[in-house]
Amino acid sequence: MNDALRALSRDELEKLLVIYAKNLVALDGTWFQSLERREGMDAAMRHDVEAWRRFSRVEARRIKAFLDLEEHPGLAGLARALPLRCQSAANADELRFDEDGALVYRITDCRVQNARERKGMGFHPCKSVGEVEYGEFARGIDERIGCECLSCFPEATDATCNCAWRFALDA
Repeated sequence: MNDALRALSRDELEKLLVIYAKNLVALDGTWFQSLERREGMDAAMRHDVEAWRRFSRVEARRIKAFLDLEEHPGLAGLARALPLRCQSAANADELRFDEDGALVYRITDCRVQNARERKGMGFHPCKSVGEVEYGEFARGIDERIGCECLSCFPEATDATCNCAWRFALDA
């Protein structure tokens, strides 16, 4: 860390964290849109899936170490880790445990979908990316955790959120 960052107050650091999260989402969107324009949606999606496959495991490993989680922290560990993901500071999200004890994670206000809508681009069909992104992140926290999509574009079934994911321990 440099001296400029060390000199910031807690309030300034919190504001900067949100800026960093928004910047990360913007960077992800700009490379994706560049590839989408040049090579088409299918090619952009293939590259997006692979980028998130690798990044999600790295992000999970770093957050798991930051939280000092045990090797198999289960859904409780995942519930601590999900809100600390880079995108969580940029999006509005919520977590809850359902009646079966599974963890449900919902993004209720997504910067990516908002930006595409503002630009008249149509919603990003992110389900296939999300399945990899959230699945890999969950397994990076505890390899016993499985991930199921409840709602996500292009198969959004829940109008109260942009996407919803359910995590459970595999039997």
